[in-house]
Amino acid sequence: MRIAHFSDLHYGVATLEEADRCFGAAIDRAIAEGVEAAVLSGDATDHGLDLHEPATRRLCAQVRRLADHCPVLMLQGTFSHEPPGTLAVFGLLGARHSVHVAERIEQVALMAGGRWLPSGGWRFDAVPSGARALFTCVPTINKAVVAASVGATEASEAVGEQLALLLRGFAPTNRRARVQGVPTIAVSHGTVFGSLSEHGVPMAGFDHEFSTGVLFSAETQAVMLGHIHRHQLWEQDGAAGRQCIAYAGSIGRFHYGEQGDKGFLLWEVMPEGARCELVPTPARRTIDIVFEGRPDLDALREAIDRHGVDGSHVRVRWTVADEDRHAVDRATIVRLLAGAAQVKLEGRIVPLVRARAPGISQLASLAEKVREWARLVEVDAACVLECLESMQQATPAEIAERLLARRGSSEEAMAEEDLFEHEPCVVAEMVA
Repeated sequence: MRIAHFSDLHYGVATLEEADRCFGAAIDRAIAEGVEAAVLSGDATDHGLDLHEPATRRLCAQVRRLADHCPVLMLQGTFSHEPPGTLAVFGLLGARHSVHVAERIEQVALMAGGRWLPSGGWRFDAVPSGARALFTCVPTINKAVVAASVGATEASEAVGEQLALLLRGFAPTNRRARVQGVPTIAVSHGTVFGSLSEHGVPMAGFDHEFSTGVLFSAETQAVMLGHIHRHQLWEQDGAAGRQCIAYAGSIGRFHYGEQGDKGFLLWEVMPEGARCELVPTPARRTIDIVFEGRPDLDALREAIDRHGVDGSHVRVRWTVADEDRHAVDRATIVRLLAGAAQVKLEGRIVPLVRARAPGISQLASLAEKVREWARLVEVDAACVLECLESMQQATPAEIAERLLARRGSSEEAMAEEDLFEHEPCVVAEMVA
């Protein structure tokens, strides 16, 4: 059976243009390839959508177009992206073929004529007669429910243990289907231990739902996963035939710094094995230009010539000290990147660290406070106290006359020496 596997469409207000362009192109290609079924493995929406929103209308129109060509299976994804009940409307589209929404743990048989037959319980006791393919559906697990049962500290481990038992429990039915010549597919949404995120970060921790061994234990030929936005796969040959686990990745590029191609998977699933191929979509191109200090405009021009930013989404990042924050020429950067589709400027400001003198506010006089400050920063307080006394006893005009006279008499000497080293009291008066 030839199956198109889409995932992580993330239709939303901010993502609509990218999601719809890429999903539309993917549907065109899937129809041209003559796929016999389509799977959406979670996170079709980026957040809860109202029915009147353009993203809702566009997603419904695209799913309807896909369902006019072949049966469609939609799996519940992450609750923060797809609040429970979000997908129910897609089962009402009334296309040429039916859309089945898998919101619970179940098995679903694809019957002749494109009809979906769900199991009454969590699995079929026997493979339905006339089934063309058998799908094992494990949507996102609500960890809050598990935590309420076993406690928050034990929830992650308990989820992994129960999913391992569950997937092994599907094996007998999938084994019978394979003997009868029926292709078997598992569809789920979650994190595989050791997988890589779209930014190249290994997903290692105790709160991830699956391991490859647990997924292979269900004995399906194909395992179609969602949630991680980077395409990757694992294969093994064994008693269950040639098995393949794969993330389709996100349909488009929704964040800066994402690695790898974006697209959907074109699967060929047989009773004895499965294989898949990534079909790229016209995802947007993103470029990161990073400076350790203040942006160097010459280096920026070289990067623009090297990468060719026309039509791309460009992010420029830099790190500067707090006193240099206003020295960054943002206007020139934007002007140099005028050919980009979008420019995002991100400056990281390193704040000034000032030493504090504990208890200084409790001192009685200003002179005492100055002495305490000078002790803390290890400087001579005499010069500062002298200037403080001058400010209290002389008028501003008198201070200015004295300062100018002192500067005039020492002008020749100060030309070759550091101002702070030669005449610290003059400097202190200037600051005052």
